[in-house]
Amino acid sequence: MIDPHAPAPPGAPPSWGVQGQARLPVRPGIGRFLVLAGVFVCAACGLVYELELVALASYLIGDSVTQASVVLSVMVFAMGIGSLAAKRLRPRAAAGFGAVEAALALVGGCSAMALYAVFAWTGGWGGVWADGCRYLLVAFSLAIGLLIGAEVPLLMELIQRIRRQDPGGAVADLFAADYVGALVGGLAFPFLLLPMFGQLTGALLTGMVNAVAGGALVLGLFRRDLTRRARWTLLVVNVTVLGLLASAAALVDDFERAARHAVYGADVRVALRTGVQEVVLTGGTHGRPLHLFLDGRLRFSGRDEQRYHEALVHPAMNGPHARVLVLGGGDGLAAREVLRHPGVRSVDVVELDSQVVRLARSDPALSALNRHAYDDPRVHVVTADAFRWLRSAPSTYDVVISDLPDPGITASTKLYSQEFYGLARRVLAPDGRLVVHAGPVSARPRAFWTVDATIRAAGLRTTPYRVSGRNSGFAAGPDRARGGEPGAPGDWGFVLAGRTAVPLRLPSDGPPPRTLTQAGLAADARAVRRTQVGRDLPPSQLVHPRYAD
Repeated sequence: MIDPHAPAPPGAPPSWGVQGQARLPVRPGIGRFLVLAGVFVCAACGLVYELELVALASYLIGDSVTQASVVLSVMVFAMGIGSLAAKRLRPRAAAGFGAVEAALALVGGCSAMALYAVFAWTGGWGGVWADGCRYLLVAFSLAIGLLIGAEVPLLMELIQRIRRQDPGGAVADLFAADYVGALVGGLAFPFLLLPMFGQLTGALLTGMVNAVAGGALVLGLFRRDLTRRARWTLLVVNVTVLGLLASAAALVDDFERAARHAVYGADVRVALRTGVQEVVLTGGTHGRPLHLFLDGRLRFSGRDEQRYHEALVHPAMNGPHARVLVLGGGDGLAAREVLRHPGVRSVDVVELDSQVVRLARSDPALSALNRHAYDDPRVHVVTADAFRWLRSAPSTYDVVISDLPDPGITASTKLYSQEFYGLARRVLAPDGRLVVHAGPVSARPRAFWTVDATIRAAGLRTTPYRVSGRNSGFAAGPDRARGGEPGAPGDWGFVLAGRTAVPLRLPSDGPPPRTLTQAGLAADARAVRRTQVGRDLPPSQLVHPRYAD
């Protein structure tokens, strides 16, 4: 019998630093296949953890480009450190790999729940929460990266102990399984885990799969390389990790309800995850104002939405307005204001999320607030991306109303680009008007004036203006804050534009607004000029966005 620990005879292939041949319960070929299968599963789980952190951080903090850059760069850096640190575990590769996978399953599986818990119970979308969330995001990225990085040298050691081969061939096999597993994990996250289970349950299930794969590989294939104490320790640790993850998965619905109440208050009436975003309705009964949140950001408050929508719609209706296009505005509130004007023959609403429109039709409080706008035969709804729809718009319009999420949200950046406004210009009638919700002026003046510069770069003449919120202590700016948040923006900014200069006037033949006056609009237009940042701001383009969160 050949002693696997004996030195290699002269002329034999080098051992590449491997400790000795593993004592396997199966043939080496099957054992090697099982190791590569474990690599495949662990790689898929690792990529799911990365994508889950990016997605959740983008939802909670905003600016998906920044969050993706932070997570991926920190994680790749940590993977390198983890690979170096794992060299000390090579003499005990099987036990080390088992410990690493158990830790990775626990940390990665619980990361989403931990981030959401901090988000829910520390309060607010800014200040202490934003800083704390970023630190926690970096900590999880660092920890997960360290553990993923430690996998590679340990797996390299294990696969070499099954059947020795040159390092180039072993690395090629290992990375092939790793990259294919990453592909499967990358596709499973958006198409399977996220729509079927959501972010929290999806991460917990991934952790359980990770723990089972790592534990089965070590305790099943390499159990003879472990001492009795090491086997029992790994078994107890893996069972404990699986128990914790399974318990969290069983309680995740209760956790989400408690967290949702912590974030939105106790009067949450509707909470659903559509294929586009999370939609939450609060209030609207027993005298409480109705609030609509999209992906955690306040879209409107019943306390002051009327002032916002009147300021958005009425100045643009000064002139011909037979055909009106509303981009966004699935809640029906902009359409409500449009329909108040005589002479409106058709209103086309282009909304990305059909579930928001369904709520606007069926929810008693929301449909009452929009005065059942979608029951009017003049209103036609198209479920589509506004940018894509404008490229093949079937007709021109007298008024185009852009009631879209704030330009500081990365997902909306293309809807505030020069290319987008060029498409909007194409569908404007010769004397048509475009009005754009451009975010809060007082809180983000540079972003507001970048919107103005971008519209001008598309060949339109602009008239910027703003109106203050009725209750500036509340979240006056849609998409940017939550109710009661200190420092919430106290105004809304708009840009009115046309092929020629468009005067800022309320229509003389239309219904008088309830919250606006011509004198107040003129004063606000003069005031907004004093906030101008620079004189020649560059426009925002698809390949060079200029908005920052």
